[in-house]
Amino acid sequence: MLDATLSTTGAQGRRHYDGEFILEVDGVRKEFPGVVALDNVQLKIRPGSVHALMGENGAGKSTLMKIIAGVYNPDRGEVRFAGEKLVIRTPIDALNCGIAMIHQELNLMNTMTVAENVWIRREPKGAFGLIDHARMGTMTAELFASLNIHLDPLAIVGDLTVAQKQMIEIAKAVSYNSDVLIMDEPTSAITETEVEHLFAIIRDLRARGVGIVYITHKMNEIFEIADELTVFRDGKYISTVPASEVTRDDIIRMMVGREITEMFPKVDCPIGDVILDVQNLSLPGVFDNISFKLRKGEILGVAGLVGSGRSNVAEALFGVHPAETGDIWIDGEHVVMTSPQVAMDHGLAFLTEDRKETGCFLVLDCLENMQMALITRDKVNGAGFVQQAEVTRLVQEYSAKLRVKTPNLAERVENLSGGNQQKLLIARWLLTNPRILILDEPTRGIDVGAKSEIHRLITALAGQGVAVLMISSELPEVLGMSDRIMVMHEGRVSGFLDRAEATQVRVMELAAK
Repeated sequence: MLDATLSTTGAQGRRHYDGEFILEVDGVRKEFPGVVALDNVQLKIRPGSVHALMGENGAGKSTLMKIIAGVYNPDRGEVRFAGEKLVIRTPIDALNCGIAMIHQELNLMNTMTVAENVWIRREPKGAFGLIDHARMGTMTAELFASLNIHLDPLAIVGDLTVAQKQMIEIAKAVSYNSDVLIMDEPTSAITETEVEHLFAIIRDLRARGVGIVYITHKMNEIFEIADELTVFRDGKYISTVPASEVTRDDIIRMMVGREITEMFPKVDCPIGDVILDVQNLSLPGVFDNISFKLRKGEILGVAGLVGSGRSNVAEALFGVHPAETGDIWIDGEHVVMTSPQVAMDHGLAFLTEDRKETGCFLVLDCLENMQMALITRDKVNGAGFVQQAEVTRLVQEYSAKLRVKTPNLAERVENLSGGNQQKLLIARWLLTNPRILILDEPTRGIDVGAKSEIHRLITALAGQGVAVLMISSELPEVLGMSDRIMVMHEGRVSGFLDRAEATQVRVMELAAK
């Protein structure tokens, strides 16, 4: 038996191992209150390979990875590392043994620098045992140079974008020089350019003999980067197959037990009058001179590379970080968007890109999370009391409509999978019956079945006259769902494309303009 607390292999370098599998999971079971998250699952990872782990939200993928990484302890079964049974009591144990994980939800300290986040608990020490910040900055710069990451080691993490934070997490995990690297949705918040960058890093690690577990809902990534794939469904093991021997439809059938024939169910909806008119919106140093019109029933896609200002414009429209100059008209009325409450009062709803930091209240239950925006709007009677019976009925209705997988509405949101947290947030805003719906990465971390359902729901809302502003880093989603596409580059609008003329090449030309 290998006691991870006694090993320092991960910190010193990779172990030399000639067996067929570097990591083996056998008969693992894990229960949470009211939920069997894993039921007798298995997984075998070869050194020098990329093994994709697939399944719908709630299938148990992240739960198993957290067991391997020392976050959870299994109720039954065992994990073997380099042929020996592994006892992992904490995440530090896993790192010491040679297992690193990039979590789906970012785990960085926003008030600390990039370098401090990368080397936390491993800071180089100088005289008198004090942290050598100069050396730590140099180490970070060298690490980033080897990975072709262009970030300032002294930057404060809280000032960076979600995509930049994701690259820090990747660099931090690579810095452990581990035998096994787990990547849980590593491309959920980065654009195609950054995805290619990540794949180059993965190929290099694979060539060095690292076993990589890769969790994603993006089918195209599987066929580009994976050697093998394993499918879970409802906490159970389904199958392991070489990636080269299956098709996209084969994977979907294994994942959901049914066929999904239309990923982007876009239909032509009647497009009405202008409901949102934005003119010369600017926030110095962030975005400049943003102008566009959004009509009732229209889906306006917003594309652009990381740092283009897409999410910042959305936050300004919703009053989170108001613009300093420019004008916003809603239904012909000039509105000074000073706060989210002003935006909600005018019929706006905003799904943010980071569900953990700015979306979910993780320690509250599903009902409390979903009803949050609704009771702020109008489900309060004249005496100021919440109409709880009606609110609960509506929450249950939308929870069922979006297939939020939870034992009941009293379940704490932190116990839900990332994808189910995302669906819960979408339901929260749909409950307010918005006239203008701003969606920032609406299908981030959502499985293929739920993604199709959300696309269908967005199309249905447009058909009812809701105006949709949809930001996405997935070009197929932008192209498949949008009536028009607004492309941004370095804080400015670089062009508009009608649906008929839009292609990936045209979008990327404008995004890199």
